[in-house]
Amino acid sequence: MATTKKWTFQWKELYDEVITSGLCTGCAGCVIACPHDVIGYEHAPGAYKPFHLEEELGLSDCGHGQKGCTSCTRACPRFRDWETEADNHLFARPRNDDEMSGIYKDVLLTRASDDTVHQLGQDGGLVSAILIWCLENKIIDGALTSHLEASSSEDITNWKAVPALATDRESVLAGAGSRYTYSANTLAINEAREKNLQSLALVGMSCQTSIGPVMWHRRVGKAGKPIKLNIGLLCSKSFDDSIFEDLFWAKYGLPKEDMVKMNIKGVFQIWMRNGDYHEINLKECHEWTREGCNHCPDFAAEHADISTGGIGENNDWTLTIVRTELGRQIIMKMLEEGIIEGRPGDSDPGAIALMHKLSAKSRSRWPDWANPQPRSGLEVRAG
Repeated sequence: MATTKKWTFQWKELYDEVITSGLCTGCAGCVIACPHDVIGYEHAPGAYKPFHLEEELGLSDCGHGQKGCTSCTRACPRFRDWETEADNHLFARPRNDDEMSGIYKDVLLTRASDDTVHQLGQDGGLVSAILIWCLENKIIDGALTSHLEASSSEDITNWKAVPALATDRESVLAGAGSRYTYSANTLAINEAREKNLQSLALVGMSCQTSIGPVMWHRRVGKAGKPIKLNIGLLCSKSFDDSIFEDLFWAKYGLPKEDMVKMNIKGVFQIWMRNGDYHEINLKECHEWTREGCNHCPDFAAEHADISTGGIGENNDWTLTIVRTELGRQIIMKMLEEGIIEGRPGDSDPGAIALMHKLSAKSRSRWPDWANPQPRSGLEVRAG
């Protein structure tokens, strides 16, 4: 009978193989898993990375790790063979080579039936609808999401996304809409712990939604236990916060405090308070791509219960990829109760084709020197 090799990897390996190699996405999984609170996180332009707080052994090693603590590497969704481990935990098998967008059960187009949720949310408002329904039905008692950082005026937004805990309809809707800059939503778990919340939804970009399954598979302990529902956002990249000053303002004279909505549909779309609408070529934005996105292979949030995105021909519907049985039960029940409207995903075949295309493109960014699994199937697709 085969025995499982003891997991001995600690911060030293994480620092060398992920933090400083370019693989770190800034998801903060290692931060929330650390039982000794010795991993900090810098949410600032040019950073979005964890770092070690104790100075005795320098930045690259940890005294607790030397004594056997392995929580940080167990929680990292970019360390070693993370994709296979998360796949096996969720689906009892790794994805096949032709499953560029990961393993899933159903693809739908959905939108919130509630006009307010639909209008305040991005595209179809599905994510907000799910969170509100799950809170009202006691499936969760909180959601790890993001809000815009408070400014000195209630009427002005500085567009800095920060981790936030949502516990009711009002706080869910306060975080509705997309920002395209990065927030390590996992860090809101500290507030959830203070409030003794036991059942949480995590809404996050693809890198964040792999944290839970990786934690569970590697048995990191209680850190990931409260995360009961994973909602992933389709994501090809996010931008450094400095893009607002260095590009939108410096070149186009668009002050962030006057922006009211943004979206990406082949171009960067910005709506202003006075009703003006602007489009900026995405090629101009590449320079502000976060370092953590340059090697990320997961466009389709492959380890979420439900993955969502606004790609396709319909701006007011959400492409909805149902991956797990929990995700299917929630979507089916919400459709049954009329909380959301839905139609078959193949009614917009272009959206599904685009998802697979962008998923393959993201996988091609994963470096050859890292674990090979995320690149599996690229050669078949190219042939």
